[in-house]
Amino acid sequence: MSDLKGSAAEAVDRPDGNIIDILLDQHSRIRELFTHVKGAEGDHKQQAFDELRALLAAHETGEEMVLRPVSEDDAGPEVARARNQEEVEANRMLAGLEKMDSSSAEFDREFARFEQAVLDHAEHEEREEFPAVREREDPDKLVSLGKRLKAAEKIAPTHPHPTVAGSTAAQWTVGPFASLVDRARDAISGATSKS
Repeated sequence: MSDLKGSAAEAVDRPDGNIIDILLDQHSRIRELFTHVKGAEGDHKQQAFDELRALLAAHETGEEMVLRPVSEDDAGPEVARARNQEEVEANRMLAGLEKMDSSSAEFDREFARFEQAVLDHAEHEEREEFPAVREREDPDKLVSLGKRLKAAEKIAPTHPHPTVAGSTAAQWTVGPFASLVDRARDAISGATSKS
């Protein structure tokens, strides 16, 4: 299994840097990770879930900080608001899953609900949001946005933070501090699990 190393930008690195292509590749990786989690057991299941959690946390943060302000103009405010609201709900569900034992039947039930919510959200983005941005923005701007997305994802939290989800302003003000706390927590957790 691949190792996320803390950022969605490291997980999927497109040479052209087009924001829409980067996000579509990340959606593919997210779908793969859902399959890995469902097919794994024990420590492997937890590792796959941790990779999925970190990728989703960074991915959604990047979308909210970089894509959403553009898609609000290109696809319309109602589309941007709906995607942000879906991310708030998914973030809440992910935070709940993170507290559960990944080997429990309760986790599996909630994980199935979470997967459906995330896949529905991705489908809405791919159908309603991404085409509008791709159509209305010139290729150079899409590449510039891709660079900004990668930068935002590198400093994004690695765990869900429902209080900032869905808000571009909150992501910019609280997100970097949450990221520092998350990365310290990940390092401590990684060090204790190896001893």
